[in-house]
Amino acid sequence: MQNVIEIDSLTKNYGKHRGVTDVSFEVGEGDIFGFLGPNGAGKSTTIRSMLGFIRFQAGRIRILGKDICKDKEAILSEIGYMPSESMFYPAMKVKEIIQMAADVRKQDCRREAEKLCERLQVDIDKKISDLSLGNRKKVGIVCAMQHRPKLFVFDEPTSGLDPLMQSEFFKLIQEYVAEGATCMLSTHVLSEIKSYCRNAAIMKEGKLQCVDSVANLTRTNAKRVKLLREGKRESYIYEGDINELLQKLAGYDIEDILIEEPSLDEIFMRFY
Repeated sequence: MQNVIEIDSLTKNYGKHRGVTDVSFEVGEGDIFGFLGPNGAGKSTTIRSMLGFIRFQAGRIRILGKDICKDKEAILSEIGYMPSESMFYPAMKVKEIIQMAADVRKQDCRREAEKLCERLQVDIDKKISDLSLGNRKKVGIVCAMQHRPKLFVFDEPTSGLDPLMQSEFFKLIQEYVAEGATCMLSTHVLSEIKSYCRNAAIMKEGKLQCVDSVANLTRTNAKRVKLLREGKRESYIYEGDINELLQKLAGYDIEDILIEEPSLDEIFMRFY
């Protein structure tokens, strides 16, 4: 399996403001790759560098086997990108925006656009100014997907979408990936990473914390312990031998106890 994204020692500084430092990771063909981190972690800076929207001071980025600094136009023709906030001309109708996005790429995307609009319940006759945030998001998704690119890059795509549309969005991604596409999903929604991504990178304060399979990232021996003793409720994370925990608890007068897997948030918080 070849790599669709190769980032080597990427460094981008904004003077006094934080950028990214020495970021390196790879995304294999056919992967749904999660790019995780809180706001300000450096996710969008990394993506904008990948797409050639901003210049970086050091490092090397190859997308689909090409260097972004030398072959930007060829690379972007094969990418479907959706920023975290899509800006459209407010007076234009949805169908005009979708057609304009296709015209920019000099492609006839009408059949695919029609399918996407039906699946996502997009009203193509409405003006952009009359759309809610969620409906503007759906227009952005159609514009990013309608030309069936080899690589999808989504930056916080599901904010504003209702649960039904979120589910339909991920069904579409899985369908395109099954047909040979690759997807990079930047998000801070942990459940999306767990449910849909195979591998993930975690960013913190402009630096890469780790890159691994989602299965490894979420594997833990820790347990969430909730108990009631002497009328007081206690809750804590225990990491260690479960038999030792039971021996320790045996010395207490416990009225009620629950030992369960920690939440996804608690698992990922160890990286922060």
